[in-house]
Amino acid sequence: RDCQQADIKYLSGWKQWKRTSSKSLKKVLSEVKELSSYLELWRRDIRSIEGKFGTGIQSYFSFLRFLVLLNFIIFILMFSFVTLPSIISEYGIFNSSFAKIPPKNIEPHCTVYKPSGNKGLVYFYTYLKDLLSGTGFLEVTSLFYGYYTIDAAWLSILRYNLPLAYLLATFAYLALSLLWIIKRSVEGFKQNLVHDEDQFQSYCNKVFAGWDFCITDPNAAQLKHRSLQYELQTDLEEERLKRKIADRTMKEKLRIYSLRIFINIIVIAVLSGCFYSIYRATVFSQENSNDVSNTNFQANLLVQYLPSMVITLANFIAPQIFSFLIRFEDYSPAFEIRLTLMRCVFVRLANIGVLLFSLWSQISYCATDECKACGYNYELYPCWESEVGQEMYKLMIFDFIIILAVTLFVDFPRKLLVTHCSCKPVQWCGLQEFGISDNVLEIIYGQTICWIGTFFSPLLPAIATIKYFIIFYVKKISLIHTRKPAARPIRASSSNFFFLVVLLIGLVLAFIPLGISIAHIPSSKACGPFRSFNTSWAVVPDTVLGLPTGLQQVLHGIASEAFAVPFFMVICLVMFYFIALAGAHKRVVEQLREQLVMESRDKLFLIRKITEAQRH
Repeated sequence: RDCQQADIKYLSGWKQWKRTSSKSLKKVLSEVKELSSYLELWRRDIRSIEGKFGTGIQSYFSFLRFLVLLNFIIFILMFSFVTLPSIISEYGIFNSSFAKIPPKNIEPHCTVYKPSGNKGLVYFYTYLKDLLSGTGFLEVTSLFYGYYTIDAAWLSILRYNLPLAYLLATFAYLALSLLWIIKRSVEGFKQNLVHDEDQFQSYCNKVFAGWDFCITDPNAAQLKHRSLQYELQTDLEEERLKRKIADRTMKEKLRIYSLRIFINIIVIAVLSGCFYSIYRATVFSQENSNDVSNTNFQANLLVQYLPSMVITLANFIAPQIFSFLIRFEDYSPAFEIRLTLMRCVFVRLANIGVLLFSLWSQISYCATDECKACGYNYELYPCWESEVGQEMYKLMIFDFIIILAVTLFVDFPRKLLVTHCSCKPVQWCGLQEFGISDNVLEIIYGQTICWIGTFFSPLLPAIATIKYFIIFYVKKISLIHTRKPAARPIRASSSNFFFLVVLLIGLVLAFIPLGISIAHIPSSKACGPFRSFNTSWAVVPDTVLGLPTGLQQVLHGIASEAFAVPFFMVICLVMFYFIALAGAHKRVVEQLREQLVMESRDKLFLIRKITEAQRH
């Protein structure tokens, strides 16, 4: 620093100002970054959880905060580009107006849509039913797709293409979610790669760097001791299993492989039973929800929520069966956990897919020429997008109700029994463990519903934001007062990476139903911004045709094979370059590791020589 201060005297005025301004800018940026850290959501709460229960459980609450922020940004995106222009143009704010273009070459019966809005004297329980099922007064609000029937909004002299904005906003929130998840998962992947490099390095990390110095609570410290002991026992068990596998005879291999095939057949049968139950429940609910009298509140609500209840029941029963069957498959403990979790992820996310498939089979079923003229079942689903949005809304609400009900009516009574009852069966059961993986799968399931449902219900991310905001405090209270940390917690780095990988799987699976809905299924002709188009995607080529000829040629060139093939080849070359670079870095790391080993041997050799010289 003294040398730099002495050199400043010999610098020109411009260089002195440049160096001073650079220092000032760095200082300001550092202060802004420090100040922004204090504005971080739940900063103190998450640090308190980290200090009491370690980084494993803290990673769950950090993940929950990430989903709150993600859903809030998706809500801002959809509200700004879809809901707000519709409201402004409809009420004539800022000298605005709107245009509704009736569909051309469409049969009149396809354009009939009479929402079941409540009229006249309405009972309170009807409002409650509408609030829980998304029907009645909620069906005609901006919450659902059917509200957005404007083809163009005029803001002064500017024309706002709402159908195009609706579609682009959908692509934008999916792309934003994908990029944000990939960015966060890359950081976790680096840490996970370091921990899983080799067995000896893993052992050294556990012995010399395995302690979590954020822990201040004695119970959490004891739990961390047991966690490290469990990890070492797991490593030894995996080594024992590797030797056991290597020593297996042909007869033993045939026996274990036959058993695994049989167990996997049982797993497939369980999944098939779940899927068929969801399909039948969905078909029954759709066919009978309008037949039940409105005066019979309980029966109507039960029929409408039947698919959600069956899905929740399947999500509860199937993992219990998988956890029981995995014991007989003779896998290593780590692989048992991964396989069980992947099966649970599959059953949760596939259940949503089966529900949507059941809905689409009902929507696409046409037995008459009038129905085929519309392209979908216009009698049952005059605005099928709103119907799908209502199903996603009911799944979201029911999932939230179940989380609250389990905490209030299961965890709290169990805590009271364990605290005040000294019976041996009660004490043997003890408090429920706070399973990180189960809780993460729970919120990833809800987030997948949000991604799929946002196209059909643009304000669903706002509901998801409020839901996860409340769940944070519910889970925090449950962790501190009614549950105990899991006896086998997972490392924060690997858990963060696993959470994001599963979340990425949920996002990729959400692309499939959205892609089918946008590009394949005919859009409703009685509601929504895509009434004048055969499918939602048709708005893109229609917009391109309205552009100048030169820009059209550029876009057609980008979409042609002449551009796609060279672009694909360049991407492949770049990918091969990075693969080669990663291989070179890996070889350098191996050389450095060997060099460290050689240096340690040289040190040992020198110590021995010095010791021998001192003896003589």
